[in-house]
Amino acid sequence: MTAYVVHRQDRPATAAELTPLAFAGYAHFTAMQVRDGRVRGLDLHLERLRSASVELFGRALPDERVRTALRTAIAAGPADLSLTATVYSPAGEFVVAGEDVEPDLLVRTAVAAAGPAGPLTLAVVEHERDLPSIKHVGEVGKTYLLRQAAARGFDDAAFLDRRGRLSEGTIWNLAFWDGAEVIWPDAALLTGTTMGVVRRQLDRLGVGQRVQQITPADLPALAGAVVMNSWTPGVPVHRIGSTSLPAAPVFLDLLHRAWRAESPAAP
Repeated sequence: MTAYVVHRQDRPATAAELTPLAFAGYAHFTAMQVRDGRVRGLDLHLERLRSASVELFGRALPDERVRTALRTAIAAGPADLSLTATVYSPAGEFVVAGEDVEPDLLVRTAVAAAGPAGPLTLAVVEHERDLPSIKHVGEVGKTYLLRQAAARGFDDAAFLDRRGRLSEGTIWNLAFWDGAEVIWPDAALLTGTTMGVVRRQLDRLGVGQRVQQITPADLPALAGAVVMNSWTPGVPVHRIGSTSLPAAPVFLDLLHRAWRAESPAAP
């Protein structure tokens, strides 16, 4: 029988331990795909948890404690799975915890995911996430906007900031192609772990990259677009708002090749 777990640190979580988190909105997390017990970009996941904990709670769990919890959860299930590690304060959401209160860690595993095949259509919606550099919980806005986009016949939504720049998707990073270089949006956004892996491997492959402001008016001149997250390094996007984008198989292949070039690591 396939086993998936919900652990607090490295042991099964009880209902009493889960209840405060279930009704809280002040926590952060990272999500990863585990294949054969290993994870691509593990260092980026650990850095994400560390830096977000310092920002939200003033301190972070030691990396080795986090890795032990990840190892225990992975060992309890199949070789391929999805894993979410959530950090929260046991003192409660509305308590200003002192330095003596250490954050706690919840690890949940589930069936492995691969994301949609695409190509996708994205509605353009005006939205800026709170604390965009942190992957935090309780973001009802982006789920609401996803549902609104689906009701209008789109697959998902892309966010437009107050300066008219495209930033990110509901659960995705955006990436664009000009036919020669990869373009990353210049805006306040969450730097995804998959995005981080792809960027460093594209550098090693000698593929040109740049960060540039992208507005809806810039889209017709581009040669392709994708979304990416922990599920996949690239799902093609063939329309953003009212603008159609060409298929870019070379671009998509580059992103997947960069992802495969990263050696997965065991926690």
